[in-house]
Parts: sequence; C-alpha cells; structure tokens
Amino acid sequence: MNEWNKIKQALLDWYRREHRQLRWRETKDPYEIWISEIMLQQTRVEAVKGYYDRFLEILPDVGHLANVDDDVLLKLWEGLGYYNRARNLKKAATQICEIYHGQFPVEYEQVLGLSGIGEYTAGAICSICYEQPTPAVDGNVLRVWARLKNSTDNIDEMKTRKHVRNELKQIYESGDCGLLTQAWMELGAMVCVPNGMPKCTQCPLQPYCQAYKEQTFMELPVRKAKKKRRIEEKTVFVLHDGDYYGISKRSDSGLLAGMWEFYHTDEMMDARQAVSYIAKEGFEPVSIEKEIPYTHVFSHVEWRMKAYFIECRKRKENLKWVKRSELDDVYALPTAFKTFMERESLNELSRSTV
Repeated sequence: MNEWNKIKQALLDWYRREHRQLRWRETKDPYEIWISEIMLQQTRVEAVKGYYDRFLEILPDVGHLANVDDDVLLKLWEGLGYYNRARNLKKAATQICEIYHGQFPVEYEQVLGLSGIGEYTAGAICSICYEQPTPAVDGNVLRVWARLKNSTDNIDEMKTRKHVRNELKQIYESGDCGLLTQAWMELGAMVCVPNGMPKCTQCPLQPYCQAYKEQTFMELPVRKAKKKRRIEEKTVFVLHDGDYYGISKRSDSGLLAGMWEFYHTDEMMDARQAVSYIAKEGFEPVSIEKEIPYTHVFSHVEWRMKAYFIECRKRKENLKWVKRSELDDVYALPTAFKTFMERESLNELSRSTV
C-alpha cells in the first residue's frame, strides 16, 4: 500500500469514529448539500445550523427557491452575511428550472456552470451526492495538505489548488468519494486548525505529516498578505414616528445590495449636528437618543459608526415607514444596522428633547 492510500485509510477510519453529527451529513440530496455548502462558506458550523433548518422549512426545493420573493430570501439569510451568496442561490435555482427542468444537474461541468458555484462547491456536491471523483479543495483542505507535505507553495494561487486537486484525485474511488470529501473538511475544521496550535496529538495523519516531523506546522500554510481594510465613518439616524421606523433599500449592486438600511451619512456627527442635519433634510425632529459607538467589520472595509434614535413628526416619502414588528419579522436588516435595534431593546439609550 503506497503512502497516499495509507493516508486515506487512516483519515477514513478517524472520520467514521469522530465526525460530528450534522443534519446535512444525513442526506445525499444535491439541493440540501448545495444549501449547506453555500451557507458554510465564511460561516461557522454552529451559526449555520439554525439558518439551515429554517431555510429548508421555507424553501424545501429548487422550485420554491427560484420563485421566492427577494425580501423573504434576504430575511432568511439575515445575519449570515455575504448576501451575494443568497442572491446567487436564487439565480442558480432559476437556471436549474429553466435549463434542467427543475432537476439538479449531475455532471460536474454542469454544476460548475451554475451561478455562485465554484470548483470547491461543485466538487463537494458531485462527490457527496453522486460519488464522483471530484475532490472539494477549500482552505481547510489546502491547510491540511500544506502541512502534510510541508509545502511552502502559496495556497491562494490557482496552480497550487489545481495541483492539490489532482494529487487528491488519485485516492478518490467509487463508493467512498463523499466520505473522503467530508473527512478532509472535518480534519481541517476540527484538528488541523488555523490561527492557533493544531491538535497534532489527535491527528490521524500525524505519522505521515512532514510539517509535524520538521516542527514547521505553525508557519504553514503560506498565503498572500491580506490587504489592509479601508476605514469608513458613518452616522446612522434611526428615524421613527411612534412605532414606525423609516428605512430605505440599498441599490441592487455593491456591498449589502438589495438590503434595507437606516438613514445615514458618511461622516461622524455629534448630537447637535445630527439634529441640524435631519432638520435640513426635511424631517421635524422632536427628540434624540444617543447610541453608543459600534464598529462593523466586513472582509475589505470597516465601518465605524454611531447612531442616534431620532423621533420625528414628519415622514418623508423617500423612506418606507414600517412597524417595529415588521423590522423584526419581515424586512432584512444587515447586522451593521440591526445591532442598533437590539441595543435599543436593552435600553442602552439616553433621551433628550430637541
């Protein structure tokens, strides 16, 4: 038995003993696997569990997803972030209905052609659902491979990903393709972890790991240096008239596309400036409540914000005025704005009359 086959056997034996019980591991339905894989991108497993259950309850199949109202879809996704994932799900569902008559495609290249699906997701779907020899190579798998081989190749480069995919493909055999894909993922998520000390004493691949042998595992994998996040300052105005709150919809492109938001401006203001600004905008402020500052971090930009809850006596038609209960149940607010409503509920505000 060559070394790669020994690695495979050790990995599968470990996975059968140690894997976590997760709902999406109980199915080979390509729709359900697809939803789980998209949700798990950039999001922790524990956070995904509840979202996954709710999503499948409301949108149990491709047809429901293709026809869902955008506001309903974004509300289901609210809090998961990276909202383009949700929009691409709907686009891909529409493609499946129009091109494949509502049946999820089987061929790797067909799956890869769907909106929002890259090589990793296509590999995961085809190996788990159809037992095809299509390794799913993501950051977890690349990290395990880099340490296993003690490789200093940059894992962000396409040529490295292609090399890893081809190397792993040699141990993908009919009957255990799906299991092997999930085992690599699990090892990277639970044992060969990033940003800290990997749990080498618990690793089934320790006897074969060159980075463990050379004690270089903390230096791997090699990645491109991340760009420094851009800083943006914002003053947020949570305008309300009694129990009605003013919101507007962001454009259909760019950051947080299509989401609802509170009135805001791209500069920091004190309470006096905030009241003056809102009055000039045509509202009639009655009272103002100051919110503590809040910083929200996106992958490429950091919003440094503070919000004021301002009660108004004049509504403007450029905003949609909705009840507080509708904000909670109907309209999708990104976490960057929703956090202010949560803090209002905790009575973190102090009121003063204008």
